[in-house]
Amino acid sequence: MKIIDANRAFQAFHPVWKMVLSGAILFGSVAGNGCAVNAAGAQQPTFQDTRTSYAREAIARLVQKGIVTGTTEYSFEPKRAVTRAEFASFAVRLLGLKPVSNNIKPFADLSVNAWYYGNVAAMTNLSILEGKGQSQFQPNASITREEAAAFLVRMLKQRPEANDLISNTYSDAADISSWARPYVQKVQQLGLMRGSNGMFRPSDQVTREEAAVMLDAILQNSTWAAQIQRKQDHGIQLGWQYNSSAAEFIRQVEQSPVNTVVPRWFFLNKDMNVSDHANATLISWASASGRAIWPMLGNRSNKEMTHQMLSSSVNREAVVSQVSAFVKKYKLGGINVDFENVDPVDREGFTAFVTSLTKSLHALGAVVSVDVSPNLGSDWTEAFDYVKLGAISDYMVLMSYEEHWNGDPKPGSVASLPWVERALTKMLSEVEGAKAILALPLYTRDWSTVNPAGASWDITLGEQGIRAAASGSLRHWDSRLNQYVINYTSSSVAREIWAEESRSLSAKVLMSGQQNIAGLAYWYMGGETADVWNAITNAMRFESYRF
Repeated sequence: MKIIDANRAFQAFHPVWKMVLSGAILFGSVAGNGCAVNAAGAQQPTFQDTRTSYAREAIARLVQKGIVTGTTEYSFEPKRAVTRAEFASFAVRLLGLKPVSNNIKPFADLSVNAWYYGNVAAMTNLSILEGKGQSQFQPNASITREEAAAFLVRMLKQRPEANDLISNTYSDAADISSWARPYVQKVQQLGLMRGSNGMFRPSDQVTREEAAVMLDAILQNSTWAAQIQRKQDHGIQLGWQYNSSAAEFIRQVEQSPVNTVVPRWFFLNKDMNVSDHANATLISWASASGRAIWPMLGNRSNKEMTHQMLSSSVNREAVVSQVSAFVKKYKLGGINVDFENVDPVDREGFTAFVTSLTKSLHALGAVVSVDVSPNLGSDWTEAFDYVKLGAISDYMVLMSYEEHWNGDPKPGSVASLPWVERALTKMLSEVEGAKAILALPLYTRDWSTVNPAGASWDITLGEQGIRAAASGSLRHWDSRLNQYVINYTSSSVAREIWAEESRSLSAKVLMSGQQNIAGLAYWYMGGETADVWNAITNAMRFESYRF
């Protein structure tokens, strides 16, 4: 993800994501079989069976980097076939990514306890690796040369070649599957796979020594290697607190890439006073951990009270004065304005309020971010002048969820990829990308198919996973929406969930990374399952590569 520098009012937290090398995952081996594992930089073993292998030097380099290892202390078995799960595992290591133990299994034939599960899921989340249909991955099947070609092209984010020059390159071109021909053409051009004696051998199994040569060739390319090895800057990573204590919120943030925290501290009241719920523990922790605090200023969705404030310059300035005093008192990095259900007649008043607040906070070295819904023609957004607010404030946070809302008579996704992409594209036509933050949902909705408007409710991603794993539940991956659709029955009522989880969120992160925005936000901390964070950081890292 290419992220715009956001060093306006806070010192960004820069987590350095290290390559995760699991000692239980061997290159070409299954954990628990007594094989030795060599971490990167450890003394290299002397393999007795690679001395005459054409891949001997490539194998040695990959072992030194911790990407591959032997099957025993002194054996590498260079002629042994590589399985699909093994190929996924060394791809994760080579790309500097993390295994992701998806809460919802991407394929029915994967065991969550298998040594390779997190690696296969990580590759699936990024659409690098595909299954054998909707439900089968066949992890223990050998990977063929044409499958490896597709894998390598996707790993390096290359475009398959649409021409059919491959027929002039290999005498067995007719044996290459039609879907694989563009990939084979591309890897041949990249010099990663050549074939032999004028043949590509598309259905042959890839051996361990062949795989080592392919992977080593990637790392020997200085441009590709530099991308993989460079440190990552994820820009703003904003997380909202909701229904959690300070201690719970701290634990939630520490398990995530979030570097900017938004506790719900300040609320407008009918007497035009702003309530103060600041927490000293959270302030001290944020300062010590290098995270910025932008507490939320909310209006409790009270249209009448909000109108009372926005329609009066005296009331607006009184609120600005109070909020500015809080920023100064607690040494805050900024304020996150979250006014919802605002009357369209208050459009100018809201713009005037944000203008005054921004001017006041800039004098204190703090920033203003404004939460807005997608500007897609609903009356919920008429009160917000996106162009003016985007020019005035420091950041605009696009709350890209509630495509189908609580009470909607038509069930559907909370945030399908096409809808989120359309919403972000619209915002970027009105707001500078360097000021745009895309907020993603860490919740979804459990819909009644009989009475969607009245018998549906929000659920966390953990609750969603329980339903997905329940006996009798069915799910399928909707490739258009980039989401799983889960169907199950409760109390004889058919119910449906459009899932948000590691795979669907990865798709949205990958999309947003192409837009040069300031960062991401998450509503809400605590709604996620643990696997989500590795999936999101993988997506940000992979999208940032410019191969």
